[in-house]
Amino acid sequence: MKYNKLLMISWVFILMLGVLSCTKKLDEVVPQDAISKDQALKDPNAARTLYHGTYGLFRSYNSTFFQLGEMRSDIWVDGLFTESVDGGLQNLYRHNISSLNVPFTNWGGFYNLIYNFNNVLKIIPQTPLPDAEKTRILAELFGLRAYVYYTMLRTWGAVPLNTEPVETINNTAETYKRRTGADTIMTQIKADIEQSLQLFGPANTLPAGKRVYWNRVASLILKGDVFIWSGTHMGGGNGDITIAKNTLQEVRNLQGATLDLQGNYADIFDPTKKTNNKEIIFAINYELQQAQLGVFGNFLVNSIQASTLSFAQAATPTVASVYPYVNGANRVGMNQAMINRLTAPPADQRISNTFRVMYSNASPFATRGILLTKYIGTTAGTSQIYNNDFPVYRYADVLLLLAEAKAKLGEDPSAEINAIRQRAYGAGYTPYVNGSITANMNAILEEYLREFIAEGKRWWALRRAGDAYVYANLNPTYFSPTSTAKFLLPLSQAMLTADPLLTQTQGY
Repeated sequence: MKYNKLLMISWVFILMLGVLSCTKKLDEVVPQDAISKDQALKDPNAARTLYHGTYGLFRSYNSTFFQLGEMRSDIWVDGLFTESVDGGLQNLYRHNISSLNVPFTNWGGFYNLIYNFNNVLKIIPQTPLPDAEKTRILAELFGLRAYVYYTMLRTWGAVPLNTEPVETINNTAETYKRRTGADTIMTQIKADIEQSLQLFGPANTLPAGKRVYWNRVASLILKGDVFIWSGTHMGGGNGDITIAKNTLQEVRNLQGATLDLQGNYADIFDPTKKTNNKEIIFAINYELQQAQLGVFGNFLVNSIQASTLSFAQAATPTVASVYPYVNGANRVGMNQAMINRLTAPPADQRISNTFRVMYSNASPFATRGILLTKYIGTTAGTSQIYNNDFPVYRYADVLLLLAEAKAKLGEDPSAEINAIRQRAYGAGYTPYVNGSITANMNAILEEYLREFIAEGKRWWALRRAGDAYVYANLNPTYFSPTSTAKFLLPLSQAMLTADPLLTQTQGY
C-alpha cells in the first residue's frame, strides 16, 4: 500500500478561513480542495493555503488543549450543575483514569498536527514565496510545533518523536514508533524554540491587528514556561530557571502601549476589542460566520432552565432576562466551597467578569451552579454568537511566570504579583509582601486560580509548581500521594495493540 503526497484535505481549508480573514484578504488565497506537493512548489497561493491551514487545524484542537490544562485541576471538582453530568469531564476532575479508562486515546490526535507541521516545514523553503515570508512562516511553525510537543510531554512524558514529513507509507510496520525519552523530547522542544527565535530575528514585534499568529514574543514566553518546567522537573535546576527568568524579563521590559495588562479585565476577551489588544500575545481566533468557540457549551445553561434560575437570591433577574439567547447545557460547575472562595470580599473584577452564580428563583433560592460568562460572545439578531478569541499567551502569563521563576530562585516576586493584584482589586488592593519560597509560590498559585479560569492553565500551573503543590490543592479523595491517580496519562489498549513498539505509561 502506497499513499500519495497529499498534504492538506479540503476541510482544513474550511477551518482556516476564520484565521485567514484576521489579517489577510480572502482573495489572497485561492480555495483548493486539496494541496499536493507539486502545487505548493509551483503556486505561492497553494503554499499560503498550506500555511494558513495549519492554524485552522490547530484551532480544531482547542478543546483538547483546554481539557488537558484545566479539567484535572481543583476548579471544577464535584461542582454544582443543573443537568446530567458530562461523564468525560467528570473522569478528568475526579482523576478516574486507568489503563481501561483512557481519556485521550491516540495521543489526543496531536500527531495529525505534528505531521502537518512537519510537511509544511519541509515544503515552504522550496516554494516560490518571497524569502522573508518563508522565514516568518518557518519561525511560526517551529514555535507551534514546540508548543504541541510541550503539551504532549506534560501529558504523557515519553512520546514518539517525529520531525520529518511522512510522504509515503509502504506497509503498516513503517508506522510503528517507540516512545522517545522525555529528556530527548525536551531537548527537541528547546531546539525548536531556539530555531523559532533565530528565524524571527532580534526584533520583539507583535503582529498588527488581531494577534492570532504565532510570533517571537510567544516563543519567548514558551521558552520561559519550558525552562521553568525543566528546571523544576527534569534536573535543570536553578540554571534552567535563571534562563527562564532572563527570557521572561526580556518580555517584561517590553511593557508599554502595545503590551500591557488591560485595565478592564473584560476587555481581554471582548470580541469587539480584538484588534491590537495590548494584553493578547497569541490567541486562537473565532469569528462570526466562520467558526465559533463551542468548547464551553457544558458551562452554560439551556434556555428552558434559564427561565427558572436567577442571578440573585431572589426571583429576579432571571438568567433568561439577562442572556435571552444563551443555549447550551449546565453539566459541569464549581462546588460551593470554590464559589465562596472566589466571590468572597474584596471584590475581584476577574471573578465578576468570568462567571456568575445561578440560584433557584424560588425560596430558599439555593445555589444551582455557575454560568461561565468569560466567553459569552455577542448577539446577532436572536442568536448568541460565541466569537471570543481563546488566549494561549497573554501579558498576565508573563508576569506570573516571571514571578514563579523569581520565587523558585529565592528572589522577590512581589512586583509581578502586585501588578496582577492591582488590576484585579483596584487602587485599594492589599499589596503582597515577599515571604518564603512556599508562601510566594502559594500566592502565585492563588493568582493563577483567579486569573485564568477556563483558559486551560490551572493544572499546568500546579504541575509546574511541583508535586507538593498539586497534592496540597487537589481533593485528597481523588489525588494524593496515597491515591492511585497519576500525573501522566495512560495509553489505550488499542494503541498498544496497533503498535507493538509502544509501551504503557509507567505506573499503569
